[in-house]
Amino acid sequence: MRGGRSDTRGGPLRLPGVKVLPTPARERLHRWILDVLSHDGAAPDYDSPPGDPGLYGPATVTWKIHADFPSMMAGGLGALMLQSLHPLALAGVWDHSDFRKDTLARLRGTTAFVARTTYAPREPAEQAIARVRGIHRQVRGTAPDGRPYSAEDPHLLTWVHCTQAWCYLRGYRMYCYRDVPRAMQDSYIVETARVAEALGARGVPGSLAELETYFRDVRPELVYDERTREVLSVLRTISLPIPLSGLGRGLFLGAGAALLPDWALGLMGRSRPQRLRDRAAARSLKLVAPSIRDAMAEGGLAWRACARTGADYANLFRWPKGGD
Repeated sequence: MRGGRSDTRGGPLRLPGVKVLPTPARERLHRWILDVLSHDGAAPDYDSPPGDPGLYGPATVTWKIHADFPSMMAGGLGALMLQSLHPLALAGVWDHSDFRKDTLARLRGTTAFVARTTYAPREPAEQAIARVRGIHRQVRGTAPDGRPYSAEDPHLLTWVHCTQAWCYLRGYRMYCYRDVPRAMQDSYIVETARVAEALGARGVPGSLAELETYFRDVRPELVYDERTREVLSVLRTISLPIPLSGLGRGLFLGAGAALLPDWALGLMGRSRPQRLRDRAAARSLKLVAPSIRDAMAEGGLAWRACARTGADYANLFRWPKGGD
């Protein structure tokens, strides 16, 4: 059902802990967010074939984590900030994309890829992976320090994946549900490795502990240089097609920065006043997240995927007891 306030089984839609917005406000917020996410590429059919679980399915932790729009937006921006610290990963974006001129298009492309590989039926999800692999084959060159790079490099693909896994999971725990059981956090790391490995990543961490060890091992490769500073500057000035664009940008960018590990913030030289602003943005996002969550529920991609598979959308926001 896509016309009324109902879950995918026909009952009233009530997410745990979410107060429903008045209809006009909810629809206005929903429209603004869609304006930000609007992607030029043809979208797959998320409604059929019936029963197709895609690459994951409603029983996975990935469907739960990726269903929460506020934490995914903050996590995506945090991941971009973290990715910019690897000079070879950044070189590919720098040399082969219009990121600095059309930052929003880049963000939309990443969002669309994550959405399709998470919630689309299997065939379009696999097509999205094949399309990205085709793009990666064309991305190669020489970094400013003379080292060759390739977007097909398994090591760089693992780096990009790990930054996303860390920030999406940490974002979910900060902005949606803190007490995700440790075993289910590990399951999320294992599940999301599927797409990373399909893209060509190797040596992908298989648990949260392994992910933390990976970051410790990769830190000698990371730098905060002029290119990194410019990328962060571009993110701070991105124009969004919504009212109060600067306020929305500052909210999500600060909330994304608040997800970064202390060693990354130290490498970036993020000052105490900046960190205080990041924490203020994080608190603000926590306050408005229920309204955003409600606005993006019905008709969203996770909701449509649940309808396709006969799952209860509200169950994506219920967790067993027993956090860390």
